[in-house]
Amino acid sequence: MKKYLNISLLIGFVLGGLVALPVGFGLGTYYLPILVASEGASDAVVAAAKSEAMISATFRKNLKGSDGFHWGEGALHLTREGGQYYFTLDGELSPGPDYKLYLTPQYVEDEAEFLAIKAQSVRVADITGFDNFRVDVPMSIDPTQYPAIIIWCKRFSEFITAGRLEAK
Repeated sequence: MKKYLNISLLIGFVLGGLVALPVGFGLGTYYLPILVASEGASDAVVAAAKSEAMISATFRKNLKGSDGFHWGEGALHLTREGGQYYFTLDGELSPGPDYKLYLTPQYVEDEAEFLAIKAQSVRVADITGFDNFRVDVPMSIDPTQYPAIIIWCKRFSEFITAGRLEAK
């Protein structure tokens, strides 16, 4: 009887581990970016970007490539201060790892469309926060020369959100 109890315990631990490992990995992948996310831009910075924006893009949750885990919502504003361009989000992104901000030669709404133009797109910055972030644009990039912008999860090749850049 003791032998069967030991085998049952062993089988239980193995099966429990097989179930817990992918669940733990999934939860870690989801929550780790939230735990290490940078603090968002202050209300004052967002308000200034909103009022001084040269160009803005609107992010919506209902894009063709967005879903319950991959979305963005709000407005992204381009400002210029002392010769330096900045993108400031007044909104929120679904949390996730390895987000990148790209300027694109045309507006896209899903992964396939972005992958078709990725080589012509320009990576602007890493996104490390999910609420009201602010990133500087490298001096070598003129963001006014692009009609659209996208947020892409590089690690999982996932479309997050996109918007058309329009003058205010």
